[in-house]
Amino acid sequence: MSTYPDTSAQELENTLAAAQGAAREFSALRPRERAAAVRAAADALDAAADELVPVAREESHLPEPRLRGELARTTFQLRLFAELVEDGGYLRASLDTADPEWPPGARPDLRRMMIPLGPVVVFGASNFPFAFSVAGGDTAAALAAGCPVIVKAHPGHPELSTRTARIVAGALAEAGAPKGVFSLIHGEEAGRLAVQDPRVKAGAFTGSLAGGRALGDLAASRPEPIPFYAEMESLNPVFVTERAAAERGDEVAEGYAGSYTMGAGQFCTKPGLLFVPEGSGIEEAVAERVRGLASAQLLNDRVMGGYDSGLERLSGHDAVRTVVPGGTGEAGERSPALLATTVDEVLRHGEELMAECFGPASLLVTYTDEAQLVAAARALRGQLTATVQGTPAEAGEGAVRELLDELRDRAGRVLWNSWPTGVAVTHAMHHGGPYPATSVPLHTSVGTAAIERFMRPVTYQAMPDELLPEALRDANPLGVPRSVNGGAPDRDA
Repeated sequence: MSTYPDTSAQELENTLAAAQGAAREFSALRPRERAAAVRAAADALDAAADELVPVAREESHLPEPRLRGELARTTFQLRLFAELVEDGGYLRASLDTADPEWPPGARPDLRRMMIPLGPVVVFGASNFPFAFSVAGGDTAAALAAGCPVIVKAHPGHPELSTRTARIVAGALAEAGAPKGVFSLIHGEEAGRLAVQDPRVKAGAFTGSLAGGRALGDLAASRPEPIPFYAEMESLNPVFVTERAAAERGDEVAEGYAGSYTMGAGQFCTKPGLLFVPEGSGIEEAVAERVRGLASAQLLNDRVMGGYDSGLERLSGHDAVRTVVPGGTGEAGERSPALLATTVDEVLRHGEELMAECFGPASLLVTYTDEAQLVAAARALRGQLTATVQGTPAEAGEGAVRELLDELRDRAGRVLWNSWPTGVAVTHAMHHGGPYPATSVPLHTSVGTAAIERFMRPVTYQAMPDELLPEALRDANPLGVPRSVNGGAPDRDA
């Protein structure tokens, strides 16, 4: 595996200066010009698939079909953001014309739109070396917003990061983006210094709770604090009602076993808690399926060490029994583990039992009364997802509604009779949630709404038409949808 030296202080300074120098020019590009640059990056990555996938395979140990699918997802989301930029609705242009009769006093001409924040530092993730890394969703959203991007390479795939960055930077330059609009740095110290540099205006991170908190604290402690969007820790609990267990227990067991072991349990949406009725037979059914699954190599030594210590901590707890111990295979591979406890023990030892174990392990929790599910939901911290496996007859019942209300308050995505592994890249997706799932629950890191993290509003008052941005001029030369005097957005406005 290739290694790269940490970015030096002078190299970092050059990178930051170039990003700052590119910011205004990049933000001034017309929407179709910026969209073309983002789309060019997608095309270049697709063309380089046969070069990039083998490198990703060597560094991440992930299978080739998974990596090719992930690269396709990466380029799809780049193109989706290009479409969003071309549409122009993301600017949220709003015009209030002057009105001398406006209560409680005369209203001046006011015109509001969103503008880019400025240079952004993005921290690549280990478990998605394409989709949440150098050219992943954070980068796509920031570039689409008009922000220069500095990516801090993940040490788990340095060669892939370097090659991907070279391809993206070249494609953006050929498409007319200014020099300095995209760059890559290596090393933890360079990442920390970038977050603290006054030229950086926002940060984005996917990884551990400790790492996200440390960087978020740095961002907040600056003389000029900046937003730092960290996706960190989530258990993604699944609650199975008594009727669902009775009617389709085997189906639930099959779906759960597949979901928590998918990708060797290295998805941020992996369900780590399964609440089932005592005596339902689901525990035995899940165990039977898990025992038949092959072992897999985890992403890197750091992930493997964290998984081993987490599993040892959880399985060694007095309130937990081991159903399937898991194990170690060739070349350090790990086979799935299944642990079990009761809802009373979870409520009694919540901090210890409801801690994420990143990897192919899950905790099954039995209950004797469905009222205990609501109590368990109330004990949860913030989650990316929460799932209810129920029946159509229960959909309108008070007990299920009460459970869903509790989960809505604690999760960014609430699912019914489906599984959380698999995050659609689309307009209505919300991939986020209350702390510790994320540091800022207002925003998503997947889907087109992710662009909102890297923009801020500005209002122009009584500004001559020729001095306004094109999106706010009377003639609307860009043809973007605009709201006038509180009306619905209209391209003819």
